Amino acid sequence: MALTSTIYTFDIQLSDMDRGVYETLDVRAAQHPSETEESLVTRVLAYCCEYTEGIGFSKGVSTPDEPAVFVRDLTGRLRTWIDIGAPDAARIHRASKAADRVVIYTHKDPKQLLSQWAGERIHKAEAIELLAVDRALLATFVARLERRMAFSLTITERHLYVAVGDDVIDGEVVRHEVVI
Repeated sequence: MALTSTIYTFDIQLSDMDRGVYETLDVRAAQHPSETEESLVTRVLAYCCEYTEGIGFSKGVSTPDEPAVFVRDLTGRLRTWIDIGAPDAARIHRASKAADRVVIYTHKDPKQLLSQWAGERIHKAEAIELLAVDRALLATFVARLERRMAFSLTITERHLYVAVGDDVIDGEVVRHEVVI
């Protein structure tokens, strides 16, 4: 018997001070049985950090040639490819040819990811944005994760403040230079 995805519903008050984005979001995210909770939370936070017109989630692991999160313009053209975790060099190479901008939000060790990519051929590697989400923030968020939850997210100078109930969880999103 095949396992099915678990649907999470998030009511999010987003205040991105860095970009001047203030929105109330109703986000539904499907967690594939093979996806970790850390990956799910990273994907939802990446969605919030990149929130703009045309953003959406792909259909998931069943569509490996699509990003986890994308931004398309009004014509349907892929503007931003947002990946989560530790994608391999070949995937990132294809992504950077398919989209104007490629961003990877990782919940893994970014140094290991960079060493995996070392010596590999990646189109426009210097333009790829590798962003590591604070692991302590993710661990605390995962401990509070519920299938339906409300939280507010404030972003200022790449620092995330997640308010869940009376608790505030915070941590940085650190950019790492991609040098191949």
